[in-house]
Amino acid sequence: MKNTVFRNIMVATDGSELVRKAVFTAIEVAKLNEAKLYAVSVISQRDYDSLVHSKNKEWDMVVKDRLIAEGKDATSYVESVGKAANVKVESIILEGNPAEEIVDFAEKNDIDLIVIGTQGRSGVQRFLIGSVAENVIRQSNVKVLVVRGEAIKKGK
Repeated sequence: MKNTVFRNIMVATDGSELVRKAVFTAIEVAKLNEAKLYAVSVISQRDYDSLVHSKNKEWDMVVKDRLIAEGKDATSYVESVGKAANVKVESIILEGNPAEEIVDFAEKNDIDLIVIGTQGRSGVQRFLIGSVAENVIRQSNVKVLVVRGEAIKKGK
């Protein structure tokens, strides 16, 4: 029985082991709904700014190219897992504030569901670092599925 509640699903990925559980969940939901899956990775402006301390334009480009490569690796992983599950995946690399970019992309691209992982930080750690997932939940008009991440052990 085909379920078509969600036609366009987005999974936010940074390529970390902790996000893989969210990726597998997004692929399963996309498969059940015969939906298109968008793998979105955001190059955080804050991360970029913290790595660029010089006025050397070449160094700036090296750092930016590396961050873009990491984003492509993260979305390529989603593509390969999606292909194995027979789910169409489109990769997207964005730049800026992660929560804002995720919400903006979802609203501009008719996304029905955002799937995002969280590390489940709390207390001072969450206050200092912030939570992309929490900010997406607060800002989004699109449904959000938060998947608590756990590193997936090799061989599973």
